[in-house]
Amino acid sequence: MKNKQRQNSLLTSTILVATASLAPIASHAAPLFTAGDLVVSYSVYQGTASSITVGQSLPNTSGAVAVASGAYPGVFANDGVDGNFGITSSILLQDVKAANQITAASTPTFNVTAATGITTSFPSKSELAINLSTDGRTLSLGGYNAPINALDRSNANTPGVIDPTNTDTAPATSRSVVTINANGATAVTNTDNYSGNNLRAAVAANGVLYTAGNSGNGAKATDSVTTAGSVGAKLLATTGIQAVTPGTGASKAAGQYTGAADGYLLKDNNFRGLTVANNTLYTSKGSGSNGVNTVYQVGTAGTLPTGGASISILPGFATVLGTCTATGCSNYYAPFGLFFADPKTLYVADEGNAGTINDPNAGLEKYSLVNGVWMLDYTLQSGLNLYSSYAVAGYPTALSPYTTGLRNLTGRVNADGTVSLFAATSTNSALTDAGADPNQIVAITDLLSATSLPLDESFATYETAQAGIVYRGVAFAPVPEPTTLALLAVGAIGTAAVRRRKANRG
Repeated sequence: MKNKQRQNSLLTSTILVATASLAPIASHAAPLFTAGDLVVSYSVYQGTASSITVGQSLPNTSGAVAVASGAYPGVFANDGVDGNFGITSSILLQDVKAANQITAASTPTFNVTAATGITTSFPSKSELAINLSTDGRTLSLGGYNAPINALDRSNANTPGVIDPTNTDTAPATSRSVVTINANGATAVTNTDNYSGNNLRAAVAANGVLYTAGNSGNGAKATDSVTTAGSVGAKLLATTGIQAVTPGTGASKAAGQYTGAADGYLLKDNNFRGLTVANNTLYTSKGSGSNGVNTVYQVGTAGTLPTGGASISILPGFATVLGTCTATGCSNYYAPFGLFFADPKTLYVADEGNAGTINDPNAGLEKYSLVNGVWMLDYTLQSGLNLYSSYAVAGYPTALSPYTTGLRNLTGRVNADGTVSLFAATSTNSALTDAGADPNQIVAITDLLSATSLPLDESFATYETAQAGIVYRGVAFAPVPEPTTLALLAVGAIGTAAVRRRKANRG
């Protein structure tokens, strides 16, 4: 969903773990991707003025009607009357080499939607992470089994989990996982997970597909909430849903839900980033009105979970609620993408707080593991031009988009002791839904051994902002299989649906 930190929002977030079956797929064609190149996931707005008519009913129980046509970018003014508003568009992948600028006229390296029918919600900037599998053979991502220009699918129910209190009345829509190899062979699994909300990330490791996201968009809790009260954080065997222990009263304990008097659960976990490093699964929570924004380990270090698994905050990361005012933030973190350069060096993309300035943690945080505790070395911000608006050709200057921080992230360690890092920027603007702003792909090279801020390092723009284009995920290209590739086909991996008053799309 779009990153709207709305108060009193109630939902559950999930990490799903599904044992994958291996389906051999012929793969003799020439590779589409060049191993080692950067791959960017992006989408191009495909609506027109006639896609939406002013005054037409929008799929929302509030009785909202469109206040703007389908013309970009004004179409997103409809978010002001329909908190679920979104419109689907194609998922595109580009094998990006230096100076290979993506534009609306570019021919994508691979059109995921043309190959699979799976789309993304154009303004939902928390979606469309792409991750390279641990064996280097496939890329994984998530989307919707919905046509292009469909309205409000990112808050719709899924076919098998219908919440009658969901304020979004769009047709029930499967959340789908797509796995792609170097030659463009795909596997798609349509699931009932993330009903009422969005699937954000997927990664394949050791024959298992892990996904992260959140769920729920209604006034009452449904199936997963009734089972989320089990003691301790664990993977529910019957549903495949990562749940945590409900808190009581005003409890805001890390990794817990706050139990409301009526038995519903305030959202404390809103999972976003997802990575596997050193045979360990990690995720991040960085938005939402409740709970601690921080980095979590899922299960035991060195062992990827295939069943029940607890979650725990990495030692040294935030365990308390942060705050922000109009002039700055205190102890506020908004972690998203994660990259381990080695077992003792972790980079965390932080999107900052869109409603404030002078967030010292916005940008790229670097942590070192010291005596079992992760210590913040410094935050890279130079070159991001945080809070300074930038011009985009063909985009209204009055909207004044600006960078607030970073979202999805990838990197690699170089032979000279440096680390090359690539990230998608997060934005804010005067647009009603800033998730539809043109954003950027940025890159920086950091000295791996540095523990104090290097004064000569600065972000460079790798892909410039383009009107009608949103950049989402970054990953390195998969290596081709010589003959056949076993693609992951995920089995049934559970359902989730819970309460919230308005869409929280973090």
